[in-house]
Amino acid sequence: MGLLDSKKVLVTGVLTDASLAFAVARLAQEQGAEIVLSGAGRGLSLTRRTARKLPEPADVLEMDVTVPAEVQAAAALIEDRWGRLDGLVHAIGYAPPSCLGGDIFQAGWQDVAVALEVSTYSLKALAGAFRPLLAATGGGSVVGLDFDARVAWPAYDWMGVAKAGLESLARYLARDLGADRTRVNLVAAGPVRTMAAKSIPGFAEFEETWSKRAPLGWDVRDAEPVARACVALLSDWFPLTTGEMVHVDGGLHAMGA
Repeated sequence: MGLLDSKKVLVTGVLTDASLAFAVARLAQEQGAEIVLSGAGRGLSLTRRTARKLPEPADVLEMDVTVPAEVQAAAALIEDRWGRLDGLVHAIGYAPPSCLGGDIFQAGWQDVAVALEVSTYSLKALAGAFRPLLAATGGGSVVGLDFDARVAWPAYDWMGVAKAGLESLARYLARDLGADRTRVNLVAAGPVRTMAAKSIPGFAEFEETWSKRAPLGWDVRDAEPVARACVALLSDWFPLTTGEMVHVDGGLHAMGA
């Protein structure tokens, strides 16, 4: 038996097979889940191509999280397909180039608004649209991918602010979805070499920091530990855990200077 036998799970944010979201989708399938992916815009063709690399090729829904009608349409398709949703993985983040690089004053509000809408507000948009389907299971699990925003990181700038908002939002969603028995948790991952990571100026600084300071060590090429944490939170093994941020970073978050 797998941890996710018979579970129906929607995974967002898969672009390439190097992404954290792909690692989650692959492991979820291996643990018995039925998976659907979502993609949007110019990345949709990439998502469809990558979906064929899973152990069981997955269908891909077109869903731009900044377009409410597309989010609602995706929820309607999932309802027609499954009638319920056991798990939702939020792995969506984007910030315009001006929002990154080490100068917090560089970006104007329009660019910051994009970063916040895509990287933060989208969690609320998805949780709201899929809430009835998650409730239909007697309580589903929402898991978001995070990068610990309790401190300021080199070059991360407004993306760090967006992640801090995501962390706060997850706690409020945990509060309001508790009545449905739906859990909302985040996995704060250490740096992994993904397409998203390549867009962060100075990403090599993160790699060097983790390799030297994480007490359990850290491999930027290995997404498996992060995927295992996500799958565990999607499973029934954490029935009373919500509003939590689980660190999967080799222990670096607990170390001082």
